Amino acid sequence: MAEIYIPTLHTFAMNNVFTGSCGDLRFKITPKVTKKNSKEVDFEASSMDVEIWHGLFCYEKSEIEDSKNFPMSDQGRSELIAFLNQCI
Repeated sequence: MAEIYIPTLHTFAMNNVFTGSCGDLRFKITPKVTKKNSKEVDFEASSMDVEIWHGLFCYEKSEIEDSKNFPMSDQGRSELIAFLNQCI
């Protein structure tokens, strides 16, 4: 089985949306970033929303099958990867 790539938390802390795939699984991860001040991210208050679908089509042309929210932490990132692996 192919390994699912998920970027580092820093990528999400910069408000970057990430889309990826593994086989016919497709997913989109959207960060919800809360800041402590103008420069510092409050990781405890921030989270990542993941939406999944299967098929050949892009996000806009697909029906979302499931969505879930994970904390923006190392543990949350690990749980997100485990969730995606269950969906393959």
